[in-house]
Amino acid sequence: MNAAPADQIRLLDVQGLDVRLSQLAHKRRTLPEHAELETLNADHTQLRDLLVASQTEESDTAREQTKAEQDVDQVRQRAARDQKRLDSGAVTSPKDLENLQHEIASLARRQSDLEDVVLEVMERRESAQERATELTGRVESLQAKIIDATARRDAAAEEIDNEIARVTKEREVIAGTIPADLLKLYDKLREQQGGVGAARLYQRRCDGCRQELAITELNEVRSAAPDTVVRCENCRRILVRTPESGL
Repeated sequence: MNAAPADQIRLLDVQGLDVRLSQLAHKRRTLPEHAELETLNADHTQLRDLLVASQTEESDTAREQTKAEQDVDQVRQRAARDQKRLDSGAVTSPKDLENLQHEIASLARRQSDLEDVVLEVMERRESAQERATELTGRVESLQAKIIDATARRDAAAEEIDNEIARVTKEREVIAGTIPADLLKLYDKLREQQGGVGAARLYQRRCDGCRQELAITELNEVRSAAPDTVVRCENCRRILVRTPESGL
């Protein structure tokens, strides 16, 4: 393949822009905000799960407290009715009086036990409420951090995107001046060779694979016409000659 030396030099400009585009894409993928958000979102998910668990516990203990208070009220009402019967004098049989007194005493013990249950449930409910309040604050604080990190990530990504658009436009302009067959070969090699399809021959060394040309290869490059598109024998990339090639 043949191409004017100036076209081959411009191919290095395109290569430089392609390297810059790869660097920008890598920078966009590896923005520190990505890792920061990943950590924040993981923490947020964990805290949300803990908050839901605390809220569920608070709701469960609220129902448990209501049930326990209803049990206390039922015992209290029953004891009040028994006491009213006892005080009314309607019960005259000694045995019935004794049974009634025993029942009142038993209900009193039962009421005391149930009131202890209510207090225990109330303590658990209060603990769950405090935990839910604390977790709510932590979740809200984390959400604020996520919003801030997201805004910083988006701003950084937008800046990079603007630079990518500028470099892409510049590449299009320069690539448009290069012969289609040369550009096609370059693009093919760039895809095969890890993003580098053309390399400068600098002081007898290929800038693509960093290998110094053997004497026989160097002689072949020396003898090639200026418009001949030469390739590196080692990496097969397009080898662009410049005044610094050392030929």
